Amino acid sequence: MTAYSNHTNLRDIWYTMIGIPGLENAHTWISIPICSMYIVGVVGNSLLVYLVFTERSLHEPMYLFLSMLALADISLSTVTTPKMLAIFWFQEGVISFGSCVSQMFFLHFIFVAESAILLAMAFDRYVAICYPLRYTTILTPSVIGKMGIAAVTRSFFICFPLIFLVYRLTYCGKNIIRHSYCEHMGIARLACDSIKVNIYYGVIAALLSTCLDVLTIIISYGLILYTVFRIPSRDARLKALGTCGSHVCVILLFYTPAFFSFFAHRFGGHSIPLHVHILLANLYVVVPPCLNPIIYGVKTKQIQDKVIQVFSLNKRFC
Repeated sequence: MTAYSNHTNLRDIWYTMIGIPGLENAHTWISIPICSMYIVGVVGNSLLVYLVFTERSLHEPMYLFLSMLALADISLSTVTTPKMLAIFWFQEGVISFGSCVSQMFFLHFIFVAESAILLAMAFDRYVAICYPLRYTTILTPSVIGKMGIAAVTRSFFICFPLIFLVYRLTYCGKNIIRHSYCEHMGIARLACDSIKVNIYYGVIAALLSTCLDVLTIIISYGLILYTVFRIPSRDARLKALGTCGSHVCVILLFYTPAFFSFFAHRFGGHSIPLHVHILLANLYVVVPPCLNPIIYGVKTKQIQDKVIQVFSLNKRFC
C-alpha cells in the first residue's frame, strides 16, 4: 500500500495490453486477416520501394513520393502489428513503460509524417496538372529531398513533446492497457492526476498537423478541379483526373478511419463500444499499408509493367 500511496517508480512497473476488450475469445480468428494484411503490406510496399530505386524510368517526383509513402506504411504496421499478433497468439501483452512510450512516439511520429507525405503528393498532382511545363523544374530531386526532410522534422517536433507529457504524470498502480498497442491517450489515462494538458496538446497537435494537411489537400484539389474543367477536350480532362485517382483513394483510406477514431473517442461517449474502437484501430494500421501498393499497382501502368518485368526475369533465372 505504501508503494502506491507515494507513487514510487510506478511508471517502471510492467504493463499488460489485453488486445481487444470483450473479443478475447475471437483473438485467434481476428489475427488471421491482420497477419495476412501485414505480410501483403510489407511485401507489396517493399516491392514498390525496390522498383522505384532500381528502375531509372521511375525516378520521377510522383514515384519518389510513392516510395516515401511505402516506407512510412512499412514502418507504421511494423511498429504495432508484431506485438499485436503476440497478444492475439500467445497472450504476450506484457510491456515496460519505456517500451510502451517508445511505441507511442513512433506510432504518432510515423502517422504525422505520412500525413505530410500525402500532402506532398497532392502538391505533386497540383503542379503536374496546373503547371505541366514547369513540372520538372519545380519538383527537382533537391526539392523533393527537402520536402521529405521537412515532413520528418515537423513530425518529430510535434510528437516529441508527447514523451515528456506522459513522463510528467503520476501513476498509481493501474497497469492494464485496454488496447493492442500503446498510444498517447491510452497511456495518459493510466495516470491518477489531471490529464487536461495531454488532451489539449493532442487536439492542438492534430489541428496543426493532420487537420491542416487535410485543409491544404482540399485546397489543392479545388485548384486542380478548377484547372481540369477549363480544359476544352473531354478526353484530356478524364486523363488529368485519372492521374489523381490513386492518390484520392489513398487519401480517403488514410484519413477516414483516423478522423472517425478521433471524433468517436472525444464525442462518441459510450454510444460506440470500446471493442469497436480498438478493432478499427487495429485494422487501421494494417489495411492502408496493405491496400496502398495494390491501388497504385492497379491504377499505374508503369508500375504494372515493371512488376511484370521483374517476375518474368525471375522466371527466366529459375
